[in-house]
Amino acid sequence: MTMPVASVGGLLLVVPAGIALVGPWLARPAAPGAFMPYAGSGGEHPLGTDGLGRDVLALLLHGGRSALGMALGAVAVAYLVGGLVGLLAASARRRWADELLIRPLDVLLPVPTLLVISVVAVGWRGSPVAIALAVAAVNVPPVARLVRAAALDAASGPVTEALRVQGESRARIQLDHVARSVLSPVAADIGTRITLAVFLVGSANFLGLGLDPTAPDWAVSIARSREALLLQPWAVLAPALMLVMFTVGLNLLADRLLARSRRTQEAVR
Repeated sequence: MTMPVASVGGLLLVVPAGIALVGPWLARPAAPGAFMPYAGSGGEHPLGTDGLGRDVLALLLHGGRSALGMALGAVAVAYLVGGLVGLLAASARRRWADELLIRPLDVLLPVPTLLVISVVAVGWRGSPVAIALAVAAVNVPPVARLVRAAALDAASGPVTEALRVQGESRARIQLDHVARSVLSPVAADIGTRITLAVFLVGSANFLGLGLDPTAPDWAVSIARSREALLLQPWAVLAPALMLVMFTVGLNLLADRLLARSRRTQEAVR
């Protein structure tokens, strides 16, 4: 039962990821006004055209790089910063050092995420890099708290005590045992975290806070064509399907990796 689920997850993930990676080299430029607006599917337009007369298939092939690239970049920055802060806080020998690292991040927790993104978008005029950094910033506090909690749990466990009795150095225990113990909860969190980042980046682009309204992005395409859903459904359904396939496939694979990690840890114990 597990293998088919993993296979389905991989298939769902590889389609939008593959389109995002190689699509721009396969598609012709999606120039506004090149064709009749909202033309039906068929002929040289397998998925029809959008309201600006652009080929929907070309938009689909061009739009994944920004839609997924911004989200994955934001999650990578969030884990790089938040993971480092969490590990440093957990390994701090003084409580005040732990508090000094974690408490400033708590300021961002109650702030509405879209408010942060809106302020950044206005200040930086919708720069894709700025939007990605804003999404990363709102994800740093939960990542840091997750990594800190997992590291503290591992550091107070019986395995750590046994390593100390054997004379292992504190640095080796932190790098070898504690850091590896954090990987399991991180694997459980990363699928949901990337999904949230895709949602936030897509929401910013959908609301016009991110990319230019004419940019070939999946969320932007959905926003531009949503009013003509019944007239030209593929202009909305095609990019929406790519986002759904990516998030569902990623979570299925993350669940599979988490289950395998748990079995490995149980075998070691």
